[in-house]
Amino acid sequence: MLFRSGFFDFLSSLGLVSKIVLLTLVLFSIGSWAVILYKWRFFRALETSDQRFLKAFSRYEYPLEASRDVHLHKDSALVAVYVEVAVCYQLDGNGERPKLAIESLGSGGDGLPTQRYVERVLAHSIQEQINKTESYLPFLATTGNITPFVGLLGTVLGIIDAFHEIGVQGTASISAVAPGVAEALVATAAGLFAAIPAVIAYNYFLSRVRSMAFRMDRFAIELTNALEMRGIREGAGQP
Repeated sequence: MLFRSGFFDFLSSLGLVSKIVLLTLVLFSIGSWAVILYKWRFFRALETSDQRFLKAFSRYEYPLEASRDVHLHKDSALVAVYVEVAVCYQLDGNGERPKLAIESLGSGGDGLPTQRYVERVLAHSIQEQINKTESYLPFLATTGNITPFVGLLGTVLGIIDAFHEIGVQGTASISAVAPGVAEALVATAAGLFAAIPAVIAYNYFLSRVRSMAFRMDRFAIELTNALEMRGIREGAGQP
């Protein structure tokens, strides 16, 4: 009955507190769906760009030669990690070392970074990318946690108001109790409608973040191993 033609009439008959609660829940729901759509597009573009960069990276025998292609994969988290390593070795956008060396606390006597310094840079860059991908997820978590309680608050207040009306009318008939109880339960339903998608989306995107973190860790290990095997410290910039 509620979702038929009398739905809007029912909404207009709600009390002020119920309207405020429902408006709050609707705003949370709209915000969470906006975040869901944004993050879904973000992760799709991120993973597509990562796969393309990995394919391009695998074509080069010398790992730092891939710096020539980073401008083609700007959305990739792996590129952000890779660029930090390229900067450590003072490579420009053409994959070459400029004549003017950049002094660094992590550099060895030959102007090249130590392995430990590169690992620290990689760890910092990976954590920075993780923090970036986790943006707006706290809002989904907040929506999933508090909207059921906001709906419950509206239900409790509605039931209190219903019992107050019973006391005023001096009767406990179904016709006197039902409108107030129905109004109260709408708030609980609205809270659940707002919370359930937010919780599902939060867990889903959190798994995507963990997958991306694992992908970056694996790439960092592959990159550092490749640099070590190619003897980067002995032949900087040489394949």
